[in-house]
Amino acid sequence: MIEIPDQKPWNELKVLVIDGQPLVHTVIQNALVDAGINNIHSAFNAYAALRLCGTIKFDMVLIAFDVKSDKDGFNLLEEMKFKGYISKTTCVIFLSADTSESLVNCVVEMEPTDFWVKPLDKSKVEHRIKQLLMIEKKLYALRYCFEQEEYATAIYYAERQLKDDTLVLYHPHINRLIGRSLINLREYKDAQRFYEKLAETYDYAWVHVGLANSLLKQNMITEATELTDALLKREDTKFATYDLLAEYYIAREEFQLGYEIIQEATKLAPRNIERNKNSWNLARLNHDRLGQYVATKNMLKYAKNSIHDTPLLQLNVIRSAIDLAPTLTYDEANKLIARTERIVNELKSDFGAANELGEQLDIIEIRIMNSRKNKREAETALQRHFRQTLPVRAQKYFEDNLDKVKAYHEVGMWEQSMLLLEQMKEFMSQDSFTGKVLTAYIDQESRERKDIRYNPREIAEMASSYYKNQRYHPAYNLLCQATQLSPKNKSILISILKVLAIIAEEEGLTEAETEHAKGCIENLDGSVLTATQEEDFEEYKTRISKALTKAALGI
Repeated sequence: MIEIPDQKPWNELKVLVIDGQPLVHTVIQNALVDAGINNIHSAFNAYAALRLCGTIKFDMVLIAFDVKSDKDGFNLLEEMKFKGYISKTTCVIFLSADTSESLVNCVVEMEPTDFWVKPLDKSKVEHRIKQLLMIEKKLYALRYCFEQEEYATAIYYAERQLKDDTLVLYHPHINRLIGRSLINLREYKDAQRFYEKLAETYDYAWVHVGLANSLLKQNMITEATELTDALLKREDTKFATYDLLAEYYIAREEFQLGYEIIQEATKLAPRNIERNKNSWNLARLNHDRLGQYVATKNMLKYAKNSIHDTPLLQLNVIRSAIDLAPTLTYDEANKLIARTERIVNELKSDFGAANELGEQLDIIEIRIMNSRKNKREAETALQRHFRQTLPVRAQKYFEDNLDKVKAYHEVGMWEQSMLLLEQMKEFMSQDSFTGKVLTAYIDQESRERKDIRYNPREIAEMASSYYKNQRYHPAYNLLCQATQLSPKNKSILISILKVLAIIAEEEGLTEAETEHAKGCIENLDGSVLTATQEEDFEEYKTRISKALTKAALGI
């Protein structure tokens, strides 16, 4: 059995208080001293806190959300966990006057020991600290084993503690760790029976979510769906249930469902960088250019002053903007590209001269040239760039490689684009959520870039030319390609109905064309359209309906 180190007595505990308000430090310090704890350190900002954590291993950390002068408490707590300053045996207390649902959800994800609402009362603080330390002492061995991933041993300690009548108040905490240990051991049937038994006694959110997880792990979808439908209606279980369902559907490669669920979860806890990243990757896979752009902007916004903060996040916003532009109207696209160019110039000023982002910015500028219809200039610049860097090989960073693939494809160098995509596959792994999604995305990109050589706007323009020359079927085929790349684009869907209306009136629709028309109408019904789009939509929908009715009557 694993050897468990001795736990420190209270008077040897090292405590760190992180808050920008001196009064909060005074209240907490007085309460700690009265509780018998004297080794107390104070930090009034994140920088000072991280410096202290670099030299001292703290047993208890009290951290405020509104840390002054640099990063907020959420980002600081995340960084401290990432750097190993906080472990599962560290007592972490989060302090905040803000109790909004989005913040509380984000904090709960970081799993602090407790959450205190400010302003603080000294007598209540002292009582709560003593209570928490008693819990920590009783659960130390169990939590240590869980942290060391010795799950079977953790269950052994937990089952012994459940027989101790003095720990009856802590049984929910103990049972929670047993359930998580069973899931981590992949003992899903045992986990199901365990949670079902608990549900007879407890109505805790984690019991029901744990049961749902065990059912999904066993692919018992009927039972799981009945339970998750109920859990999504409860405020205390909604958030965790979204996460479970997203993981389940992604594992089954049902990426559209996974994406819809991830989006809902992101609305509940928008600060979670990893979830925004998953939303971004799923948006790409589902051809949601706007969703992709929004996700990268969220990552940039919420990563500010955190461990995730890097100029690469700004690059991803720029790249998403360039991807989005061809799906917009000309005016919208020009405004977006102009705004993007200003950001590129700022990045060049900050990082280009020192060459930190030299090549990435070069490729981005080439893509912007192409988006401005300077295709020949873009092609010349791309050829000149890669003459200096030949042979072209996939590099370490996925996004840099993908941007080169797009640059090649956009200027018409399709063979080079496909070659680089094939090389990228060598770097992919399916061992994680991100790996599964990106592998599927690369496969999709390979298929589409092989068959479709232009962006949605260029395809729509070619289709318009065919339409004007009364070549309706070639126009329709091109618009079908455009919807592969931009399935939610309202202008393209209306254009398809326009072409199908004429085909229906002149020669009738095939079964496949009829189903496609119904699909377009279903997508557009209830969506927000401009007055002109609404008028066109109603006209084409009516004309198709009349043509189908006449065909059915043999008229």
